[in-house]
Amino acid sequence: MRVRRGVDVPRRAERFAVVMAGGTGTRFWPRSRRRLPKQLLRITGSRTLLQETVHRLRGIVPPAQILVVTHRDHAAEVRRQLPHVPAANVLVEPIGRNTAPCLALAALTIAERAPAATFVSLPADHTIGDPARFRATLTDAFGWAKRSGASVTLGIVPTAPETGYGYIRVGEPLGGRAFRVRAFVEKPARANARRFVASGEYLWNSGMFAWRVDVLLALFDAHLPALCAALRPAMCHAGRRRMAAIARAYRRVTPISIDYGIMEKTKDAIVIRADFAWSDVGSWAALADVASDRRGRTQAPVVAVDAARYVVFSPERLVALVGVDDVIVVDAPDAVLICRRDRAQDVRRVVDELRRRRLDTYL
Repeated sequence: MRVRRGVDVPRRAERFAVVMAGGTGTRFWPRSRRRLPKQLLRITGSRTLLQETVHRLRGIVPPAQILVVTHRDHAAEVRRQLPHVPAANVLVEPIGRNTAPCLALAALTIAERAPAATFVSLPADHTIGDPARFRATLTDAFGWAKRSGASVTLGIVPTAPETGYGYIRVGEPLGGRAFRVRAFVEKPARANARRFVASGEYLWNSGMFAWRVDVLLALFDAHLPALCAALRPAMCHAGRRRMAAIARAYRRVTPISIDYGIMEKTKDAIVIRADFAWSDVGSWAALADVASDRRGRTQAPVVAVDAARYVVFSPERLVALVGVDDVIVVDAPDAVLICRRDRAQDVRRVVDELRRRRLDTYL
């Protein structure tokens, strides 16, 4: 189906957004902790990553129609950080079950309020380099999702053969920046990533999606029937009874991502080619790409003597580097991280070791 840009975009009353804010951010230790994970931190600027994500939605989705799904331990802080989002729009998960249960809970909630709604889902902890272009792309996604009834995803034009992202192979052009999805591809080996980027046929999978709410619920019924079967009875309750029913349902739910559970199974998916700067800020090393001074320094006075390509996060004290390259230094009140930039993904292993040694004070 062909849809011209700007045609049949859902009215504001029918536009919702779901911000997924339930991650633990273990690769951002020692700043990211159980009490205050990555998405609730000021890592890239004056706003937290969550606040920045919601701020980017201004003019596209009214605050009353923004839902945030988070862990129960973080609900109070989410509400504090987002005073313009109604408290009832903070949906509380009793335990983490990955993104499919998170979006099923959100979709059922939206369907109660606006059965004809179209919504976008966004991770809470990504950075976007051009908010205006992002909003234009999001408007396109709303339009395609409403008119076509397809699952719509945003694909990022790759700038390097990254192996930490999934890829989307584009198919038939549908007009404007929209294409049929030919295939979703798992995180590739380096050689395959180079081939994907060189071909021009692949985009990075951003983890941002759009659906009509009735379409997504039908997909859940088709591909993950036990999920909505567990959650739907909870929606018959309100207040504390609903929360208790959701907690019981979550204990029976199998953890699974929306990518594995739905997107890789659907035969009707559209990708919007997005050309704004984007990062999932997946580790401390990623700050070198999003830091304002382009040298990786954020919120820290740094003295560097014969040092290069460093990433330093130390809001409270000065850090001096002498004769070291490609290092990450992160200072927290009770812990310090020092590692090579090429080992940034292994920071989560520190968290695993702290758990093994039962050093819960540092988690």
